[in-house]
Amino acid sequence: MDGDAIVVEVDGATYELTREAAADLQESLADALTERREFFRTAGEFRADGSYVVSRKAADSAGNAKVFDSFEEVRRLYDRLPETFDADDVGTTGITGSRRHMLIRHFAEHPAFDCRIHRRNPLTGRKEDGEE
Repeated sequence: MDGDAIVVEVDGATYELTREAAADLQESLADALTERREFFRTAGEFRADGSYVVSRKAADSAGNAKVFDSFEEVRRLYDRLPETFDADDVGTTGITGSRRHMLIRHFAEHPAFDCRIHRRNPLTGRKEDGEE
């Protein structure tokens, strides 16, 4: 910091910002790092600490959400599931209760996962790129 200016280095370039500009930049970065995306029945939220939360879209209790350390952890969970999977398969990873069904729906709704609902009763997901 030089007097009333904030010095920021980004990718080898140095920038001198006023306190106000630095505060605006900080707010913009926080907004970019945190995002809640709603789908039909589920929502996914990137938090500033790097964690990723899957929740029921309109729910507000912790019982309707599963917090992962990162989105990559959700990806690893999905990758470990068989081509066709149900709540029991999701449950083998330690996820319990209705969160198992919520995750099946999230995998089918989120564009990062090549998955669809294969059956509604029992709720079953199917990876699109797999063969049965």
